[in-house]
Amino acid sequence: MSEKTAKLSLSSEEHEFNVREGTIGPRVVDISSLYKETGAFTYDPGFTSTAACESKITFIDGDKGTLLHRGYPIEQLADHGDFLEVCYLLLYGELPTRTQKEDFDYRVTRHTMVHEQMNRFFTGFRRDAHPMAVMCGTVGALSAFYHDSTDISDPHQRMVASMRMIAKMPTIAAMAYKYHIGQPFVYPQNDLDYASNFLRMCFAVPCEEYKVNPVLARAMDRIFILHADHEQNASTSTVRLAGSSGANPFACIAAGIACLWGPAHGGANEAALNMLSEIGTPDRIPEFVARAKDKDDPFRLMGFGHRVYKNYDPRAKIMQKTTHEVLGELGIKDDPMLEVALELEKMALNDDYFIEKKLYPNIDFYSGITLRALGFPTNMFTVLFSVARTVGWIAQWKEMIEDPHQRIGRPRQLYTGATERDYLPIDRRS
Repeated sequence: MSEKTAKLSLSSEEHEFNVREGTIGPRVVDISSLYKETGAFTYDPGFTSTAACESKITFIDGDKGTLLHRGYPIEQLADHGDFLEVCYLLLYGELPTRTQKEDFDYRVTRHTMVHEQMNRFFTGFRRDAHPMAVMCGTVGALSAFYHDSTDISDPHQRMVASMRMIAKMPTIAAMAYKYHIGQPFVYPQNDLDYASNFLRMCFAVPCEEYKVNPVLARAMDRIFILHADHEQNASTSTVRLAGSSGANPFACIAAGIACLWGPAHGGANEAALNMLSEIGTPDRIPEFVARAKDKDDPFRLMGFGHRVYKNYDPRAKIMQKTTHEVLGELGIKDDPMLEVALELEKMALNDDYFIEKKLYPNIDFYSGITLRALGFPTNMFTVLFSVARTVGWIAQWKEMIEDPHQRIGRPRQLYTGATERDYLPIDRRS
């Protein structure tokens, strides 16, 4: 750590705070003693300039368009690894050996079934309930079914809970989908890999044999990898904040799912797909681009720009390639939505307005098209996001629990309400 300090002048008094440096990334001014020393807080809506934790899991350089998991570029992991290998990496810090990989895959696969009573739990939801509403309730209820892995002070129980959630999330997601469309649940099959098993649970029916297409399974696996973790985003911060109170891991993940449901976060790919559908044909793109540039028009181009990336989202490049692979495998040569997407991307990358504002296509721009081609309805897109992000949430939660310096989260506020006043009886109020 650096011995450098930062000076703050406040009310004619000068204070010094340590400046910390990570292995890569910007320096951090340690203001943990700010209130104690000065009686003042910092004001940072959205916490965009505040580091709430120390982490070794994921690093993003938004200016360069870099995403690293434990130091490994996302491009290399997506091209050469599989999702469970990335899960192992996020959880344990290193890529597994062959023996470790086989053991990890075996343990996850043998945890994919859910308690049989959960079948009846689903019938408490209306058939037309949004699958994300079902996910929030069902995942939160896991703590009622698995009492033997809720003691967060026990490392073994933390490990078992982690395995269970990574393994059971695809099963629960597939059950939510099947319940929504009125089809019977399909049990997991141990001889299939993670992505293939998930596709089978979603699309197989008891009355006929279902064979998983390896190209589509690889695309699904890559989608999971690209969404596995993304540093301290809103849902991950929610999981950490919930976990800081000592809540059980199932409740923390349910909180993350609830946060992910928001259209500004996990629902962005659904919004991007709806936008492409609204545009309809490439000849209408100039009209919508003009509307996007008009400050008085509420229309916004979805799938462009990112809170962190000020360059091309590295995941978007991989997702674009995956989209073409899926459409090619399914024989979809003339997809109007893809045609609009590619033309819109071309215009955005060459338009001074987009270049100046650094509004590059992000992963949501392409993932919605791919998921639709795979056969998923739009209300399942965020559910799939939650399946992938579960390992990131679990890794971040586990890191937080094991951090001796972690305290219960307690953000401060800038109060602008009424000052102290006396209570008046109701007959004296005007």
